[in-house]
Amino acid sequence: MTKRYQLFINNEWVDPQSGEWFSSLDPFSGEAWAEVPLANENDVDQAVQAASAAMDGAWGKMSATDRSMLLHKLGALIEAHADELADVESRDNGKLKSEVTGQVRYTAKYFYYYAGLADKIQGSVIPIDKPKVFNYTRYEPVGVVGTITPWNSSLLLTAWKVAPALAAGNTIVAKPSEHTPVSLLVLADLFVKAGFPPGVFNVVTGFGKGCGEAIVTHPLVKVVAFTGGDEGGRKVNELAAKHLKRVTLELGGKSPNIVFDDADLTRAANGVITGIFSAGGQTCMAGSRLLVQESVHDEFVERLISITSKAKLGDPKLPDVQVGPVATKPQFDKVVSYVNVAKAEGATCAFGGNVRTGLGFGAGQFVEPTIFTDVRNDMRIAQEEVFGPVLSVLRFKDEDDALRIANDIRFGLAAGVWTKSLHRAMYMSERLKAGTVWINNYRSTSFTTPFGGYKDSGLGREGGVEAVKEFLEVKSVWVSTDLDMPDPFIRKY
Repeated sequence: MTKRYQLFINNEWVDPQSGEWFSSLDPFSGEAWAEVPLANENDVDQAVQAASAAMDGAWGKMSATDRSMLLHKLGALIEAHADELADVESRDNGKLKSEVTGQVRYTAKYFYYYAGLADKIQGSVIPIDKPKVFNYTRYEPVGVVGTITPWNSSLLLTAWKVAPALAAGNTIVAKPSEHTPVSLLVLADLFVKAGFPPGVFNVVTGFGKGCGEAIVTHPLVKVVAFTGGDEGGRKVNELAAKHLKRVTLELGGKSPNIVFDDADLTRAANGVITGIFSAGGQTCMAGSRLLVQESVHDEFVERLISITSKAKLGDPKLPDVQVGPVATKPQFDKVVSYVNVAKAEGATCAFGGNVRTGLGFGAGQFVEPTIFTDVRNDMRIAQEEVFGPVLSVLRFKDEDDALRIANDIRFGLAAGVWTKSLHRAMYMSERLKAGTVWINNYRSTSFTTPFGGYKDSGLGREGGVEAVKEFLEVKSVWVSTDLDMPDPFIRKY
């Protein structure tokens, strides 16, 4: 039995104007488990109009402190419904239920954090260089924000955008991936329970054509916050630029994870595996390029293979399973194609590289955790984002050689450094061209700190105080304190 969902617009559940629905598939079983509305331009317009009206209505007139209280209530509701939300998202994208549950509980903290910031957004009094003039700045919400998020972590990545945008006083039209649309529809009901006014948060489900593009090009949408591949990000940026609207783009990566010969190799091996095989490698920050110093290369690869060989693949709902299926059939085909490309280019498949099918593997959308050695930095497997459980291992000689290899990439999202030398760690962190550098850890994130990339990995930042600034306009106000009427024909500089 499949459940049929509706669009969430203006705090109401409504059928799509197209009268059409599409299926959401369980990546493990391969079976349809939910029917989701197919939104078109008219549905998007209805949602945007509702969001715009909320800006002029109850939400726009609400104090920052009252907004803060609503955000805090929402966070508490997310925590209370974490198991339900995690079950839906795990079923939609095939990630481990245990991992998604923790991720959903952590998602609540984003709303707590930005609830705390909501009534602390303040301007400044400027010590202006003009006599008899008082100048100050104030920050104001931009307006309607459109969010477009991918299938790998729908709830968390939406919260990265929605929480700071709401704290800043904006309203939202959210579009989840067509592959994982259900969890945001379940989340929408919590907005009503928290007491948010109609139109503040709206969810439209559909595809890039007819739904995503309609959000990006709608004249009342003032900011588009997008997470996805760099090709999709370019398209969003081009469409938004035609309308002179802002974008934040959190895009792909091919992040280097660098292991020096003085590192704690046991700790580093566990960190490297976490960095690439957690979430089946389906994360933008995956440490998919492993750079290992020559003197410990062979020993370190053996450690990785020993640990990886014990990983259990299977049904992501089972508590002892460590690697779930690839989330979508197109992505599964892409990962398999890159494994074949790597072999054709001359890389050595040191471990894995096979597709798992048969009993216990559902629809068979599994790729073994895979480790390639003898990788050159000019190979496609070292330069292009696979977005799957595939690790490329490259050798390096010293710090400068590692930096040369690590920075020779069009992406710049993240990097890892494993060393016991503080001097070496600082030297590397200052010279790596990446928005995040982890030292002796990998894949740590927090709502308190900014996240985003250099180069083709995106524009803007999510997380921390910096994220709120993406959704604010700054206004400079000049107040004359001069009681005399100045000569209108003489301007004093």
